Parts: sequence; C-alpha cells; structure tokens
Amino acid sequence: MSRPLPWSVEPWGVGLEGLDTERLAHRESVFALSNGHLGWRGNLDEGEPCGNAGSYLNGVFEEHPMPYAESGFGYPEHGQSVINIPDGAVIRCFVDDEPLDVRRGTVRLHRQRLDFRRGVLERELEWTTPAGRSVRIESTRMVSLEHRSIGAVRLVVEAVDRPITLTVQSELIANSPLPEVHPDDRVMEALRTPLEAVSHDVVDGRASLVHRTRRSGVGVAVSMDHRATAPRGVHTETEASGDLARTTMIASLGAGDRFELVKFVGHEWSAESSPATLRDRADAAVAEADLLGWDGLVAAQRARLDEFWTCADVEVEGPLRLQQAVRFALFHIFQSAARADLRPVPGKGLSGAGYAGHTFWDFEAFVLPVLTATAPDAAREGLRWRHATLAHARRRARELHLAGAAFAWRTVDGRESSGYWPASTNAFHLDADIAAAVVHYVRATGDRAFERDAGLELLVETARLWVALGRWDDSGGFHVDGVTGPDEYSAIVDDNAFTNLMAQLNLTAAADAVRRYPAEAIALGVGDAEVEEWSAIAIAMTVPIDQRRRIPEQAAGYNAAERWHFEQTASSEYPLQEHFPYFDLYRKQVVKQADLVLALHFRHDAFTFEEKAGAFAYAESLTVRDSSLSAGPQAVIAEEVGHLGLAADYLAEAATIDLDDVRGDAEDGLHLASLAGIWTALVAGFGGLRDSDEGLRFAPRLPDAIGRLAFGVKVGGETLRLEIRPDATTYRLAGGDPITLHHFGERFELAAGPGWRMPTPPMADPGPRPTQPPGREPRSFDAAFGS
Repeated sequence: MSRPLPWSVEPWGVGLEGLDTERLAHRESVFALSNGHLGWRGNLDEGEPCGNAGSYLNGVFEEHPMPYAESGFGYPEHGQSVINIPDGAVIRCFVDDEPLDVRRGTVRLHRQRLDFRRGVLERELEWTTPAGRSVRIESTRMVSLEHRSIGAVRLVVEAVDRPITLTVQSELIANSPLPEVHPDDRVMEALRTPLEAVSHDVVDGRASLVHRTRRSGVGVAVSMDHRATAPRGVHTETEASGDLARTTMIASLGAGDRFELVKFVGHEWSAESSPATLRDRADAAVAEADLLGWDGLVAAQRARLDEFWTCADVEVEGPLRLQQAVRFALFHIFQSAARADLRPVPGKGLSGAGYAGHTFWDFEAFVLPVLTATAPDAAREGLRWRHATLAHARRRARELHLAGAAFAWRTVDGRESSGYWPASTNAFHLDADIAAAVVHYVRATGDRAFERDAGLELLVETARLWVALGRWDDSGGFHVDGVTGPDEYSAIVDDNAFTNLMAQLNLTAAADAVRRYPAEAIALGVGDAEVEEWSAIAIAMTVPIDQRRRIPEQAAGYNAAERWHFEQTASSEYPLQEHFPYFDLYRKQVVKQADLVLALHFRHDAFTFEEKAGAFAYAESLTVRDSSLSAGPQAVIAEEVGHLGLAADYLAEAATIDLDDVRGDAEDGLHLASLAGIWTALVAGFGGLRDSDEGLRFAPRLPDAIGRLAFGVKVGGETLRLEIRPDATTYRLAGGDPITLHHFGERFELAAGPGWRMPTPPMADPGPRPTQPPGREPRSFDAAFGS
C-alpha cells in the first residue's frame, strides 16, 4: 500500500489540499460524480494534467474481439468495454496569453472537496502565471441526481491584483483515450477511437456532437450551452467539428473583477434512435437545465440527498474517519444508482474504467441489499434491468445446452463478456444471487406489482436452470456438480455449499411465487409437476458436511484436499493469481474471497450457531483475501459468533480500501461492492440485521471502539431506525402500520411513535480469536483509524 493521500477528516465530505500530479488518478476516482446514468471522474476542470480521463454513460460500450489462445464451444465471440463519451466537463482558461496549467507558474492554493450533503465537487485555486498575473478560481461541478442527463459546472475567475484578459474555452471532446483496460493489443486497437462522428451542430450558441460507436452501434449525443457574465461584458463564439465543439469567451477584467460562467451539458444515448432524435433530446435536457438555472439545479440536488440521508444515514460514535468513510460509501453507492433507470451498477460504478465497466454478481449480492434498505426505487430499477436481459440469458442457456436462463457473469448489456469460463460461465450461483435479491426486495418493500410483472419470471427461469444443472443420486439426494462458487481459487467443484444453498432458496421462492400468481405462471408455461419438482429438489439439495469436524464444507471433499503452503509464501507473492498457476490454486485449500462465510451470512437460517462458529474459524485459516469482496461478510460472521474485535478489524479494512488505496488500484475506479461492505459490516454485523419470512431480525452488539451506532432501513416504504448502545437498542418506526421485529430471537410488534427500548443480553465467551494465514490478517482498527 502506498502512502495514503492526506484527505481531510470531516463528517460530511472529503477534501484534499495541494496537488500531487503523480497521483491524480486516485483523487479522480474519489472525487467522481455520477447519477447512475452519467458519470464524470474528478478530473481538473482544464483537462490537464490528468491521471485517467473519464466521462461515461451507463450502457455505452464498444465491442472488441475476444482473444483466445484456443477457441472452444460456447466461448463468447465478442467482448465489451466502457468507453469515454464526449467529455463536457472541460473548461480551459488563458490568463493573458498563458494557459492555465498547474505544472507551470505558481500554485499558491489548491483545494478540492466532495460534499456528501450537496452532491457537488468544489475546487479553489490561486494561481500566478509565469509572467506574474494572479487569479483566483472557484469551480463547482455537479451531476444531477434529479435530471439524469445533466451535468453542470459553475466557474468563477477573479483577477487578483492587475488587469488581465481572460480567455475561456469550454469544450466537448470526443475520443478521449482510455487507460489500458486489456493487455491484448487487438482489444485496445478497437477501443482507441471507438466513436465515429455522425453530426455536429451550433444553434444560437448551443453546440451538439452526435457520434456512434463503430462496432456496437450505440448512438451518443452531447450538447452544451453557457451563461457567462463579466463587468465589461463577454465576447462569445461557438464552433463545432466532428470530435470537438468549443465555445470561446473573452473578457477584460480589472483588479478585483470576476468572470462567472455556468455550463450546462446534456447527454443521451440509444442503439435504436436516430441521430436527430438523440441530438434533440440532449438539447432539450440543456434547455430544461437552463430554465432551472444553477441555483435550481443545486436546490434540487440538496433536496434529493436530504431525502436519501433521512433514512440512509449511519451515525457512528467512534473515530471520525470511520464516520466519514461510511457516508463516503453511502454517497457513492447512491449516486451510482439514483438515476440508473433500467440499468445496473457496474463494479466500479461510473467512477472509472476498471473491470472494463462490467457488472458482476456482486451487484445483486452486495450493492442491491444496501439500495433495497436505503433507496428501494433504485434497487427495483437494477432488478428490472436484469429482467430486461432475460432474452440474452435464455439464449446463453440454450447455447450451453441448459434450460431456463444463464445470466452473464460479466457484462454491459446482458451478453456474456468473459472469456475465462472456469471462473465465469461456471459460476452459476449468479442466477441464485439474482433470485435472492428479488426475494429480499419484495420482502422489504411489499412491491407485489414488481414481483408479479418481473420477479416471478426471474424466479421461474433461474429455477429451471438448477433442474437442468443438477442430478439425483441413488439415495435421493440432489447434487450440483462442476461449478465455481464465489471463491475464484476453487473452480469447478462439486456441491459448492453457497451455490447449493442459494439454489435451494431460489427453487423454494419460485414455487411460492407461482402459487401466488397462478395465472401469470401458466402464461410462463409452469405446471404443477414442475413446481413439485422444484420443491422436491429444494428439500433434497446436498449441503456438504465435514463429518470429522462437524462443520459444513465449502464444497464436497474440500477439507480433505492439500492445504496451501502458506508458511512458504512470501508477502510479495500476493495476490496469488499473479504468482502461481491456477491449476495449483484450484487443487489446494486456499480461499481468495469469502465463500463458505458468505453462505453462513446469506443462508443464516441453514446452520446452527456451533456450525457457524466452527466453519468460520476453519475458513479464516484459509482465506487470504486477494479480493476486495471478503472483509464485509467476514465482519458479519465474526460479530455473529462473538469475535467483535476481529469484526471491527474487518470493518476497518473495508472502510479504508479506497480512501487509503489499500490495494493500489483505486486509480481504476472505486470498489463499489467493498464500499457496500462498510454498510454491511455495520448494519448486518454490529446491527445484526437478518432478513426472514417472519420479519426483520436484529442482534445488535458493539465493539469497544464504537460507543453508539444508529442507522435506518426502509420497511414497506417507511423508515425504521435503530439506535444501538452497549446496553440496549431503541427501535423507532417513522409511520405506517405496526411491523413485526425480532430482537435476539424475541418477537415484538413495533408501532410508529416514540420507540421501543430492548436490552442487550450478555454474550457467551466466544473462545480463541480465529487466526488467518501468516501475513494475511486484516488491517487492525487501531492502525486504520489511529485509535
């Protein structure tokens, strides 16, 4: 881990003073703005210097050839990668004839701050040209959470002590280079200039560029308009060509005079609409933003975030950096999905081009639970996107000679975009993860319309996959062979516990949903015999057990395999996949990311406390966490079995992964699933939140480092808030009908009103703290937060 950047430590924002031009890419990820439709990385307004340029629309991608050393049946023919759309955030300044460049002249002050309450990125700069002319610059940037197509920038330039001629060039720039998202030159060649100019227009000073991707055929339109003022007036000219539109503004400023500019940028994309239609939509978005004005956009942004934080805010009485980290995480998760509108949340959100902009299973498994609890409308849209890709999933299942639907392991538009089948195509648990997200969403919201119109079909088609994948044995047990669970160091195993238990949940939920909606089920071709088969398979599903240790196994026979040679593995040899062949990893006991532990969390109802404690301790001895997905689930189970200090350490690791760039790859974008893991560690870990058919269950306990924890979750459209202290928890319901809750197994009814206080029972001695492989212990809470 490199030395962390000196971020400000504050409860409702994160800022940075100074400018280390060698580490721009990290700060650009942290300062990224998004709304789920549009994403702008936190690049400097003037565009240069730059770590990784980034302006994205969710769903805009380019196809590229899939390079295989040797092809095979069922391999995807094309890959997909996010690309940069025309960048409208760029505003270049010239003071007299000197271009603003922080690498030249003198920077007397440079400060950026991301505001979690207002949803804006602010910048202050005091700069003196090489010729001695000084200016103060303030900029505020936003991506609207209310108006999905709009990004906007307000720029103020003040002449400090001498008159100056200020020239400002506001631009739309197409085909900005991507960082290397793939090591194969054939892939990068397709991504170097993916946008082909279709048209460009200038009408009454408003400029528009329309492009189409060369291979995937996606059309993109970006428009911009401006409002500029200065004491002596502003001379303005606008021009456009294929890959560049530019509005040039010139103003003469006396000492103390200020030039003020507001830039509105509209964005639209479609694979079906005509170029003229796309341009008109982008122009209309700009016109609406212009009518609202800067103040109107900012007010709507604050109102949207105020509404979100009313439920979503997590208050932590402990280190201020932890409080900052959880709000940082929630802000980025919300803005990655707020206006996704029938789109998913990519693994990096829209904060960078990492993972080529793909969506994975961790969207449903890690991110959607947070959205369901805090922003259920956004969760619904993500699930509706999966439903919209069913045609691709059905075709993929037929291609693999399976029934039902086989959803894409990594994708932008729903088609499989991974060429490494042992860790992708074989990870069929994705289907059950989607089904579980449907079940959880419907339980939390009571949204029966969604369940009937989309959820039922998702449950039915995923259930059909398990019937096709599995087999019966002679004794009446059902097995799912040759799959890959969440742990990517254990590919192609039989009876992965997580996969089988999630498939069991999937089959049971599908049968229940069919019984609730018989007419809709008939339309899907579901008969009584099929439902009975699902129920029978669910009952007979095999969960592998280590009989000697009396604990569940990660997969059949897993605990009998040779253990990895941890003692002989140097710290420099992690992550293991970069230093050892996969065949060696696959045949030994070593865990990349939580697998069995994830089963203990997601299927908490399937194990006794003793089984959880034993399995967790065993898994800890094997887990090296070469993935950012592990710390959150490990914190949850560590807390449940009584190891509160260990849970706090895992929380600390999740909380610092991006701000401290723990893995050295934050330049590619934020780790959205790990950010979700911060919330999970606090709410499902120390809050003890579990979902069930009988209502929400809580078992709150705090580690010594946290004196108070408060959070909210949405239940049937109302906000339930918990305030947890070491000796008791107070439950409060904001409104609506009474709900059934469970506190350490005790059932009670909670009505709206002043709240209900429940004591925390004493905790049994959990025994020795589980140990991890040498050198793979989690980052300690004290080290992370300076306690």
